[in-house]
Amino acid sequence: MPESGAITSSRNERATPVALVQLIVFRLGDEDYGIRIEQVKEVTVTPEVARMPKTPPFIKGIANLRGDIIAILDLEERFRLRKAGRPLPEHSYTIAVEAADYTLGLVVREVPRPLTLPLSQIEPTPEFVQDANSHEKYLEGIAKLPDGVIIVLDMRKLLSPSEVMRLPGKPAS
Repeated sequence: MPESGAITSSRNERATPVALVQLIVFRLGDEDYGIRIEQVKEVTVTPEVARMPKTPPFIKGIANLRGDIIAILDLEERFRLRKAGRPLPEHSYTIAVEAADYTLGLVVREVPRPLTLPLSQIEPTPEFVQDANSHEKYLEGIAKLPDGVIIVLDMRKLLSPSEVMRLPGKPAS
């Protein structure tokens, strides 16, 4: 009889809910990167981009996105995954991401895809992997999947404060 009591008590135990995180995943170079979905405003076909003078090569220019003027960035150039100064591809997509007080457009070459995974699958980024020249750590972590990894970016920390101030289309404070 005591065994049936043990079974009953185990039935009464509730499973702890698993914390989930939703990412928008895209490729840069040969790797998968992700951004938390709450930082993504929208994904769209890249609008016409107007080049701006005196901006770094990874800032491709500005675009009108539904009435908002936003800076368009090429993260492959920012992360030095391909040669700087190359024009945008004829067909690309823009992920509009929101940081604290500005919106950026990130150019990607393939349609981004959503992914939901347990928060426990995202491990902190090892210190030696972070950009030594960056005061802010823009890598949130590394998501381990059965078939590879996804580098998770924290968009609020991607640009330095001085880079943010120089963004084309950003209103002066």
